[in-house]
Amino acid sequence: MAKEVVATIKLQIEAGQASPAPPVGPALGQHNVNIMDFVRLFNDRTGKMEPGTIVPVIISVHKDKTFNFVMKSPPASFLLKKAAGIAKGSGQPNMEKVGKVTDAQVEEIAKLKMEDLNANDIEAAKNIIKGTARNMGLEIISG
Repeated sequence: MAKEVVATIKLQIEAGQASPAPPVGPALGQHNVNIMDFVRLFNDRTGKMEPGTIVPVIISVHKDKTFNFVMKSPPASFLLKKAAGIAKGSGQPNMEKVGKVTDAQVEEIAKLKMEDLNANDIEAAKNIIKGTARNMGLEIISG
């Protein structure tokens, strides 16, 4: 029989960098979950990822204070910043462009994010990623 879920916690943590410090400690502590168990499991699962990669995680806390978690793919904005080689997006994306990404990079990001996106095919996923890129002040170039 499935355990009853009493809370769902969504966090974004750097790969291999989970620690009992905020935001992990307070988020799990208020539900009386063993924080160090989560930190150890998360760091083991993300240890082989590139350092600095942001990993969204959804933690389901059960009635008996146990938990399980699902890791998602890194945010599109993080992947686009990495592809464009920029530190942050534009404050005024319609007037000030801060970088460029190619169609090939957009397609690669769309393929990586496909399971987490609300898209039926790769073209729809590419359009979602292109929209995110435009909202960050990135120019999309062919080639």
